[in-house]
Amino acid sequence: MKRIEYNKVRKVVPNYFEYNGEHTDEPIEIQLFVFDENGYEEYNKVSLERIVKECTDEKQADDIKWINVHGLHNPDLIKNIGELVQVEPLIIGDILNVHRRTRIEELGDVLFFSIKSVLPEEEQGSIKTEQVSFLLKGNTIISFQEKKSDYFTHIRERIRTGTGIVRKKKNDYLLYLMLDAIMENFFITIERYETRIAKLADMARQNCKENIIEDIEKTKDNLVYLKRAIAPLRDALLSLKSDRDEDEYETIRKTTHTYFARLHQKCLEMLDQTDYDLTSLDSASNFHYAAQSQRMNQIMKTLTIFSVIFMPLTFIVGVYGMNFDNMPELHTEHGYYVVWGIMMVSIIVMVIYFKKKDWF
Repeated sequence: MKRIEYNKVRKVVPNYFEYNGEHTDEPIEIQLFVFDENGYEEYNKVSLERIVKECTDEKQADDIKWINVHGLHNPDLIKNIGELVQVEPLIIGDILNVHRRTRIEELGDVLFFSIKSVLPEEEQGSIKTEQVSFLLKGNTIISFQEKKSDYFTHIRERIRTGTGIVRKKKNDYLLYLMLDAIMENFFITIERYETRIAKLADMARQNCKENIIEDIEKTKDNLVYLKRAIAPLRDALLSLKSDRDEDEYETIRKTTHTYFARLHQKCLEMLDQTDYDLTSLDSASNFHYAAQSQRMNQIMKTLTIFSVIFMPLTFIVGVYGMNFDNMPELHTEHGYYVVWGIMMVSIIVMVIYFKKKDWF
């Protein structure tokens, strides 16, 4: 996860907005859906003027309007879109600041919800992140994405074909569908990491190479980041699903509390799974270190056995390597062969003794 660095000296300019993400290459595109139970209208690459016209049309006052924005690198445009629902300037700043954590906030009659969407980069084994923000007011919902992606393709098809109940519900149900689609990315990411964790566990058992620990620690860091992204989402959904205070969020209807309760349950499942995966990585890491220690012990035991075997041989050779004239057996005719026999017998005796002790 990218660490946020703040300058020590900053000039605070009121209502100055700046996008701090990295997706600035593609042009910003806006898509608009206007629908009710009987039909829908779809506008692609629509202008801000057309959006204003559709949103202020009294004939469509009861229709659900979904404005989907791809791209955040034009702060003035994002500000103008936010002004359609009369959102506070600080919320515009939070939409453009993509390093904030997931949170929910209701200011007046506008509900703001921001969430991290994650997908794994298979080549590097890391995680790429995109912030998606939502504004709800009345019958209007605005979604802000950093770049063009296909998270909500199936939702658009439901609107076009009238499948399910999406055109019968309000914008809070549409928020539920989009949050559910984003959370599927978490499940996909966790599933891919589980496959990777299984491979790392097998590799940790099969060899003791140091790069195994490096891969384990990198995977562990990514899972910790996932957990940090899921935990605030769990807290936000807990407040959304609560029906103890019906006026807690005016834009979320009581009839949709059940749907957000299901999302909250999914968050709990994901947190449980990440905790289990982190435990599995800890086990693989501990097994790797234990295997290394065991291997080192085997090496030291082998070296020790060889050292003990050669100690008496070294003693004998050292004694008879001294240059004294009066040493016993120095001039014995078969002394050389006798010494060799003694050394071989000592080796055989020690090997038999070590074998009986099951030291090798």
